[in-house]
Order: sequence, then structure tokens, then C-alpha cells
Amino acid sequence: MSEDFSLRELSRLRADFPILGRVGRGGQAIAYLDFSATSQKPTPVIEAITEFYRSTNGAVHRGTHLLGDESTAAFEEGRSVLASFIGARADEIVWTKNATEAINLVALAIRNATGLGESAGNPLALAPGDRIVVTRAEHHANLVPWQQLCQATGAELRWLDLHEDGRIDTDTLDVINERTRVVAFTHVSNVTGAVSPVNQIVSRARECGALVLLDTCQSSAHMPINIRDLGVDFAVFSSHKMLGPTGVGALWGKRELLDAMPPVLTGGSMIENVTMESSSFMPAPERFEAGSQPIAQIVGWSAALRYLSAIGMDRVAEHERVLTAYMLDGISGIDGVRVLGPGSEFERIGVVAFAVDGVHPHDVGQVLDSHDVAVRVGHHCAIPLHSFFGVRSSSRASIGPTTTREEVDRFIEALGQVRSYFGGC
Repeated sequence: MSEDFSLRELSRLRADFPILGRVGRGGQAIAYLDFSATSQKPTPVIEAITEFYRSTNGAVHRGTHLLGDESTAAFEEGRSVLASFIGARADEIVWTKNATEAINLVALAIRNATGLGESAGNPLALAPGDRIVVTRAEHHANLVPWQQLCQATGAELRWLDLHEDGRIDTDTLDVINERTRVVAFTHVSNVTGAVSPVNQIVSRARECGALVLLDTCQSSAHMPINIRDLGVDFAVFSSHKMLGPTGVGALWGKRELLDAMPPVLTGGSMIENVTMESSSFMPAPERFEAGSQPIAQIVGWSAALRYLSAIGMDRVAEHERVLTAYMLDGISGIDGVRVLGPGSEFERIGVVAFAVDGVHPHDVGQVLDSHDVAVRVGHHCAIPLHSFFGVRSSSRASIGPTTTREEVDRFIEALGQVRSYFGGC
């Protein structure tokens, strides 16, 4: 097992994140426990973006001048950096503005393929009675697009259900049947932190001939990822969860599937030829990258991926596992607080949603903020999952590579005062 960070290593790591010195409303440095919502950015990422605009900025794949050539090189190098990080090929990486767009890209491409008619012979085309399967644990971004696709094509939506602790119940795998065309599920829940049983779900999907899309937003910054080992057909990624900037994400897809997907957004930069009557399109990935691209964000994301690689994702995972166990143990000692998810650190990450008896999550968040502890409150874009737990919303603490025991201690201490603050026991 990989070793946890030493105190000296963690101190050096935290020094790379300028925002961690920010003082909150209570007069202390903010204990940032909201990595599940968005990660903070190390200096190399901030500097990479600044340097790009200072010295390199140019349009990609246009012109022959120095700045354009350098920008194009950085833009395409980003594919290689992300591909290396996830064990893929660069020509399988499609840039999007976020993971939500990446999921929608696949769903809309399937819709477009279906609209071409059966004579087109596209393997992605759906027919009435076909099935799409998700799980009850999905973020709305991996649920609503499939609902819309089913409404447009006549396919039916079904889902894998959950155990009491929010883990996926593999006894419900039989909803994946011979009529299932797509299985889309999260690698790690953004509410429970539970790691999905990827091998079992993928194996069942393969038996039934279904395609598999994996949402890695809550896993790819917290554990090693090898997309080939996971055995899926598509995967989506979000830069801002991975120490990178907002405004850029990516779709990874098997090359033969990307080639079968019709374009979704059309316009400049993705065409081969245009006449007044018709157009032809470039091969993937360019056919899915219409218009101006987030070049500076890709440069920043590349810096973030190099930064994570230098730390070592196995070490990040072990550091966070230790702190997850520490946080769960601390919460278990507070009366009136219920964790929405597994109570153990095994097969889960440090995303810990919780409900406080008699106190609204927004009030919980405000009390914690007064102690300079930053957490997330709300339904976390997962209303069906909260309904499963019998609540409308929750508070959520989530850890990252820079989290310390002292920050967890401050969180536990502040959480322990919430109910008494509002007159509870």
C-alpha cells in the first residue's frame, strides 16, 4: 500500500496553492472541504494559463504564423497529456467545455444517428423499445440527457437500484437485458462517495451487447485511472475537478465509436468541404470541436495533470483514504448527524454528505462557514439519490490532496456545535 504524505510533503504541497492562505469570515485560514464541487488550483496551473496569454495566444489550426503554430502545438499536446494520464490514445480525446457537455455530446450523437433512419445502418441508432440503463446514484448530468434521449427516440429508461448505504445493488443488474443499448453510470457518487462495481456492471453490459459510458468526475482526481482496464466505451472528464481551470472537459471514446458518431455542433473548424447545398465533416475528434476552443484552459489542465502525475495518483488515493477514515470516525461521534453513504472508508472516497437532525443544510453550511470551514450544501444535482435517503438536500464535506488532519478536526469541532447553536440537544 502506498504511503500517506508526510507532514513536510503536505506542507510543501499546500504552499503551491495560494488560495489556501485566504482568511475567512471567522478570521482563520479557510479549511477548504469542497473539492467535490471544484478543486483549488496550484501555482503551476495559474502560471501556465497566464504565460499562455502573455506569450503564445493565437487561434489553433489557422494561419501559419508563430503564435498560431505554438498555440496549435499546445492545444494538441493537451490531448497527449490527458491520454497519457488515463491510458488512452490522443486521437480518442474530444475537447468539450465540461463533462456535462461530453455526456450530452454522446446522447445527442445517438439521437442524430437515430434520426438518419435504419437505412443508414449506424450502430448507434435506437429504436422504440430499446433500453438505456443508468443508476439511482447519478448526478443530473448523467440522468437528464438520457431521459431526453428516451423521449426523443421511444427508448425506455431503467436504473440499477441501491443498498441502504447508497452502494449500487448488483442484484438489480438484470435490468440490463438484451434490449439494452447503453449503460451510463458514475464511477464514484458525488453524494455517497461510493465507488461503483465497474467490473460487474461492464461485464453484464458486455453480455447484453450494450455500450458503456462512465462518468469519472468524482474519481479521476482522487485515484489512478486506466481507461483500458476499466473496459468502458466512453468516459467523461472535468478539468476543474482535477486541479485544472473551469471551462474545459473531455470525452474519451473508442475510435470506432467516435467514427460512427454524427456531429452534434456544426460550423467552423470541423468541416472538410462546404458547398451551398451540403457539407462534409472531418474525422473524429475534430468533427466534434466546432468553433473556437478553450485553448488556455487546455494548457492549464495539462499543467494540472502533470502536477497530479508528479505527486502520484496512488499516493493521492492513500492520503485521502486515511483522511476519509478519520473524518467518518469523527462524524460517528456526533449525535444527530447521519452520513448519507457508506460508514467505512473502503471502496469509497472522501466525499461525505450528511444530514443534521432538525437543521437545514444551508444553516449547517453557514455555521461551518462562521468557523471558516467551507463545505457544499444543497441537493448536489442528485435529487433522486437524496429522495432515496428520505431527504431533499444535505451538507457535504469533501477532501482533496491538500487536506490536513487539522482541517478535518476543525470541521468535526464545528459540526459538533451545529445542533446546540439551533437549540438542539
